[in-house]
Amino acid sequence: MCSEQMERRMEKLSALRAQGAQVYPEKFSTTHQLHEAAALEDGTEDVRTAGRITAIRNFSKLTFITISEVQGTLQLLLKKQEIGEELFDQFHQSVDIGDFLGVSGKMYSTKTGEKTLRIVSYEFLGKALRPLPEKWHGLNDVELRYRQRYLDTIMTKETQNRLLARSQMTRSIRRFFEGEQFIEVETPILQHTSSGALAKPFKTFHNALDTELNLRIAPETYLKRLIVGGFTKIFEVAKCFRNEGISPQHLQEFTMVEGYAAYWNYEDTMKLMRQMVLYVLEETFGTTTITLQGQSIDFSEEWEIVSFRDLILKNTEIDIDLYPDVKELLQETRRRKIDLKSDDLETMGRGNFIDLLYKKTSRSLMIKPTFLIQHPIDLSPLARANDEDPTLTDRFQLVVNGAEIINAYSELVDPVEQRSRLEEQASLKSSGDAEAMEMDKDYLTAMEYGMPPISGWGFGIDRLLMVLTDSETIKDCVYFPLTKKL
Repeated sequence: MCSEQMERRMEKLSALRAQGAQVYPEKFSTTHQLHEAAALEDGTEDVRTAGRITAIRNFSKLTFITISEVQGTLQLLLKKQEIGEELFDQFHQSVDIGDFLGVSGKMYSTKTGEKTLRIVSYEFLGKALRPLPEKWHGLNDVELRYRQRYLDTIMTKETQNRLLARSQMTRSIRRFFEGEQFIEVETPILQHTSSGALAKPFKTFHNALDTELNLRIAPETYLKRLIVGGFTKIFEVAKCFRNEGISPQHLQEFTMVEGYAAYWNYEDTMKLMRQMVLYVLEETFGTTTITLQGQSIDFSEEWEIVSFRDLILKNTEIDIDLYPDVKELLQETRRRKIDLKSDDLETMGRGNFIDLLYKKTSRSLMIKPTFLIQHPIDLSPLARANDEDPTLTDRFQLVVNGAEIINAYSELVDPVEQRSRLEEQASLKSSGDAEAMEMDKDYLTAMEYGMPPISGWGFGIDRLLMVLTDSETIKDCVYFPLTKKL
């Protein structure tokens, strides 16, 4: 059926060219975008706008046409007595749904109150050779929506709104940090080591340098190098890559916002992150109250603060402080018949094991915004140890709707302690822990030139949007999610 329609469209294309028409013209000057035109007063003349045809309703001497783009739609009225018989007939002989049309005319409202442009003249702006899906709203093939995201954005209002919200969210994040006097910077994607997070990297090869490199898993250590270099308040909107498992909350390629402030601690950052989330909600959605899993939550209310130990103890009855040895902790989870569903339990370091325990038993229960604090030190190789209890770190995560959306801590700035922790991570990596951190000698050298007190934070734009729009999967929150090659 599709091939037959394509043949008919090709015939129309050839007919237009035979008539001397410019089928794919260079440009069309507009006075308004579609959503702007739809807001004009009745009687406004000389309105020029353009869009893709998404609906045509034919009557004997008039035709209603809908043209669309991602920010809006507009109804058009094509009348034979106003446009002339030749142009009226030419439209019906040459134009299909999916084609692009440029129009000029006068605004009015129909009897039902719909803003409509009465066409005085039109120009053909591009032939679509493939027909659009007829019933896209009921499409059950989710994989096809991801593979052909351009069709999804043409036909699905929910997708349009979500991706527009993503762009607005990114703008508001930048505005917020710039308003707080942070400087936006850029750091390398190609790196010799995979430092800055506990994750498995993607590897690539640099032909000119004849060396293997990693795609960055986080911009952290390079941003901290800039703090060494004299910057005091910085942030980056950074593409990052982690070669880890697929889940509704994880992407292998994602956009992270990460930043650092000299002379701050994690409690200062906690206040900043709350202010940022409230600002982003207002700027993106016009409210601080959103619905998550059917529950209306006002983010302007007080956020709960809970320790890592207390959360796990509450949900598993396991006191992680009683098990400094990871093998004993593994035995205790098995004794309590807690299935962590992982093949790597025997080789995991204690930090990664505790993190997995928390994710499998506790995280999904946290719906309202909650600050999770006091992480075990072996889970945070780059965080500062707590002064009162050196087995814990001065760190927090913001968890909302079962997802970690912000990670922050007071940074470790002692180069001797940092070397010791990275050596321990390197040992874990050589023992089979694929997500343990590599030794980063250049970063240690930078630290040895001296670092001030620092607090840093990071969050994924994709996951933040997923949480705040109550989306089922993070794939819905990126423009072109990666799919398996056909």
